[in-house]
This record gives sequence, structure tokens and C-alpha cells, in this order.
Amino acid sequence: MSTERAGVGIIGAGMISGMYLDNMRQFPDLELKAIADLDLDRAAEKAQSYGMRAQSVEDLLSSDDIEIVINLTIPAVHFEVSMQILASGKHVWSEKPITLSREDAATLLQEARNRGLRSACAPDTFLGAALQTAQREILNGLIGRPTSAMGIVQSPGPERVHPNPAFLYDDGAGPTLDMGPYYVTAFIQMMGPVQRVASVPSTARKTRQILVGPNAGTEFEVKVPSQDMALLEFASGATATLITSFECGIRRNLFEVSGTDGTLVVPNPNFTEGDLTLFPMIGEPKGVPAKGSIWGRGVGVVDLARSIRSGQEERASGTLALHVLDVLLAIQEAGRERRWIQLSSANAAPVPLSEDWDPTAATI
Repeated sequence: MSTERAGVGIIGAGMISGMYLDNMRQFPDLELKAIADLDLDRAAEKAQSYGMRAQSVEDLLSSDDIEIVINLTIPAVHFEVSMQILASGKHVWSEKPITLSREDAATLLQEARNRGLRSACAPDTFLGAALQTAQREILNGLIGRPTSAMGIVQSPGPERVHPNPAFLYDDGAGPTLDMGPYYVTAFIQMMGPVQRVASVPSTARKTRQILVGPNAGTEFEVKVPSQDMALLEFASGATATLITSFECGIRRNLFEVSGTDGTLVVPNPNFTEGDLTLFPMIGEPKGVPAKGSIWGRGVGVVDLARSIRSGQEERASGTLALHVLDVLLAIQEAGRERRWIQLSSANAAPVPLSEDWDPTAATI
């Protein structure tokens, strides 16, 4: 077993890459090596800011000092790029969704298995203190037997903050595939695999307009529903309601899990920190302090690197990402077909982290 730090390369120097890089340079188990992008100037700027090499995709994939490659490309090319990474003999960490189809996700995971490599996937926010504390407390019986949950994520849409938002209204995105992974991953974490789903979709406007940046005023087509109201049924018999919307003037993030003994209100699953509140069936509400890491994007890459060294499965695994994708696609299919959709996959909840798990500790 290697005891060297994991060399990391990144493909995609867009907006989200800075979030990863800001965090990962604080994680001693990872060593940032190189970044590539079709926009060479953008890659060079990021490389200079973070002390990395700027390379072409081909050169990055042939670099011997890179063990894990982070795929931060747009969803439409996640599968293609991740397959290239595996073909180069390197492990993959991909932004969500893992691919745009179940078939591609299954092919990707099989390719990784055939090559003895890992294909892991965001989101990794569920590894943060808030959701980890919720999972541990639910497993310890704080709310009794989990029976239902609710997740709501609403906003007017990303065009108010993103300078190039059209891809978020294209195939492979929309509020369900863009924001849904955080909530569905947390549902599975708390309540286990999903068995079937139903949904009602809507599209408020067929076109949208960029509102910030150099392209402000440019219109683009909305190709997917801009709101889904879904009902999920779990293998355990529990249920959940999920509303994902780019159609609401109010920005709202809500996540609750109810059980036979009470309800646990959990912070926004898109983030890692914030205390919880227990509303018992009998008695007064009380706070539940969150315990664990509050680092954001990139902690999953640390868990991946440590899991590679230990021979254990990473928590943000490709099999979990496939089940999440299966749920999200089923929500879209259920909306189009106006019927319940049975899931073709299942994935048990990942094992919780210990309270003292620390991505800033040097362990390898």
C-alpha cells in the first residue's frame, strides 16, 4: 500500500474549481499538481493562483505524478471525460451528476472495476458536520423509527448570480439534476435506498435571460422543467416529499426528517455546517450541536484518497451516485409519464464518519 500523498489534477477551470482549490490546498493528504481547461488562459490563471501547472487535457492525463483527476466539466461531457480519465489509469472524482444516463453510469462504474480504479462523485457536502450529525443521531434513535422527510430548495433561478447559466436549464440539469443531488443524497443517507417515485413538473417560462456578467440581456431556451414536485417511497416504507424549483421568488432551503418520536430539522444539505433542532412529540424543541468537519467541496476527494490507501470503499462512491441519478431521472420520467416509476438501483447509506474525522490532518 502506497503511503505517498495523492497527486491531484483537475479538468475544468470554471467557477466551481476555485471552491475545490481553496479547500484542497489545506488538505495535506492531497497534493495539487495540474489543471486543464479548453480555455487555456483560464487554466493558466488558476494554475498561477494555486501554484499548479497549466496543462492540456492530454498532458495532464499522461502525467505520472497525478493519481486522482477531478472532473469539473459541464454535465453533458461528464461521462466522456471520466472515461478518458479511467483509460489513462487514474481514479476519477466527478462533479454531479455522475453521467446523464443510467446506462452511461453503469458503464463507467464497470470500466472502473475492470481497471481496478475508483469512480467517485459529488456531492460530498453530506460528509460535513450537519448531515453527519443528523445521520448519527437518527441511527442512535433520536427521532425513533424514521417515517417521513421533506426537502425543499426554491429560488428564482441561477441567472441572477451565474454569468453563463444556460447549461443549468439544459438536458442534464434543471433544478432537479442541479440541486436535487444534495437532497436525494441526504435522504438516502438518513433513510436508505429509494424504491419508487412520482412527480409533477412545470415550466414557468420557455426562455430566460442572463442577468449578470458580460452576456447580460442574452436570452436562452429552457429545455427542462424548471420545477418538480416529487414523492419518494423508500425500501423501508418511509416516504419523502422533494420540491426543486427555479420558479419561486423566495429563496428557501428546508430539510426535515420525522420519526415515531419526533422531527429533526437539518441545515441546508448544500452546505456542511449549522446546528440541528429536535422537535420531540412530547416536550419542547431543543438544539442539537453539529459535530464534525465543516470544510466544503473537496472533502470527498480526501475520503477517496484515504479509502484508496486503506482498501475501503469511499463514502461518496459511484454506486451511491448511480442510485442518486436513478432517483433524479425517475423523478423526471414520472413527471413526463404521470405515473409511479420503480427504481432499478439501490444503495445502502454510507457508514458515518467519526466525530473527529479531519480532512486537514496528515494521514497518508
